[in-house]
Amino acid sequence: MTTAIYPGSFNPPTIGHLEIVRSAIEHLSLSRIDLAISEVALGKENVKAPSIDDRLNILQGSVSGISGAHVVRTSKQLIADIAEGYDVVVLGADKWAQLQDLAFYKDEAHMRDCLGRLPRLAVAPRNNISVPEEILLKVSEEISPISSSVVRQGKFEWMTDEAKKYGQANSFWGFN
Repeated sequence: MTTAIYPGSFNPPTIGHLEIVRSAIEHLSLSRIDLAISEVALGKENVKAPSIDDRLNILQGSVSGISGAHVVRTSKQLIADIAEGYDVVVLGADKWAQLQDLAFYKDEAHMRDCLGRLPRLAVAPRNNISVPEEILLKVSEEISPISSSVVRQGKFEWMTDEAKKYGQANSFWGFN
């Protein structure tokens, strides 16, 4: 039984997130993948809306048709802490690059400790960020540019259906 964690803010969840989940389940033979939202995401401490409960519900609705995909809430912020107990951590290449950014750690020793505690990595390609072949997750090339940030700027076709419904009903993510 192989389990994975896929941490993120999922604000909003995108079709790229869903493709990464499906690909991870298929290519890594996962029995379970938990999409984890931190109560206070590292580097995104000022996000107040939509609320974490709303984001959890939207994400749960977005992955409800994917067998083995679950949504979890965590108070942890560092990926090394969130990934504790899992066999694999699934990330986009942008998050993988952040893993190696000293700004997210107390000091170099803390960074080395955290990186040393990580389970196997599966990294989805993103916007030409170089990722070692041995940790690269095979996904459709079309999802590389998809990001929640770009969705919030108006690329609504990249949102999951659940996110679109919520955004339109509550005037979030650029919907008015």
